Amino acid sequence: MVRRWIAICASVLLAATVGGCATPPYVQSLDTILDQKINFNRIRYQYMCTAGAHRGASVDHRENTLAALKAADRDDKYAFIEFDVQYSKDGRIVVYHDKRMLRLFRSLKAIGETDFSDLAALSNGEIVTYDQIMAVLKKKLNIEIKSQGDLLEDQRLVDEIVADIRRRDREKDVLISSISSDVVKYVSRKYPEIPTGQVFWLTSSTYLHFDQFTQKLYEDIDASRADYLLLHVANLRNIEDLIKYKPKGKTIVFWDFDDTIFIVHKDASDRLWGHSGIRTYFQLLRFKLASLL
Repeated sequence: MVRRWIAICASVLLAATVGGCATPPYVQSLDTILDQKINFNRIRYQYMCTAGAHRGASVDHRENTLAALKAADRDDKYAFIEFDVQYSKDGRIVVYHDKRMLRLFRSLKAIGETDFSDLAALSNGEIVTYDQIMAVLKKKLNIEIKSQGDLLEDQRLVDEIVADIRRRDREKDVLISSISSDVVKYVSRKYPEIPTGQVFWLTSSTYLHFDQFTQKLYEDIDASRADYLLLHVANLRNIEDLIKYKPKGKTIVFWDFDDTIFIVHKDASDRLWGHSGIRTYFQLLRFKLASLL
């Protein structure tokens, strides 16, 4: 009875606070995303999702550029921003996804084998440094370490990033992610206060929706001690098992090659990094009330 009254009072307070129960622009429904991304939704989940900007506002601007990232920082439809970092030849941390410049700038030059001044010139100033980005971004950030296979270099990059976010007093604003389980393990072990995410594109469970494959996926991120499981949207077709077997304390994030990236909130343990459980609980209540009304 006491719990019931607490829930009722919280709901009333929330409704009075939010004024009409309108949700923020970055809040989406998982059901809407399923309809849009894979046009396949046998079960209605009614879960809240928090949307971010993958490589910045990368539909309206070239990905990972200052223009894309600043636009995402201004736009209320994004709660957080994802971008990629790696070293240039002269040891500058640059914001870029691919190993080479070919896809975006029609050059075969590799980022790690080219000085930053040349990268900037060849890209007409669109390839920028991490420092330039951090000087202007205010939202929460998902910084992906683009591993080039050299673990010592990856660790040095992580150390530089963490030292910088500490100087800026932004530890609670940053998630560090990587496709490399070794990188994720290193961050989790050395910097346990920094949340981590492991990135996957296609796995066995993407197309073969067997329970043991989904369970193996969670075993993998448990081994790397990742807090967030970042999956390509192709894995939405396995959403039933992903939700069913998701351990508490592990949060699912879906991303696409456009600007799409979103956190799935199955319950209050699934948070935008830096948010408290209480704040997340009230956000979920607000979402439920808005859905009802």
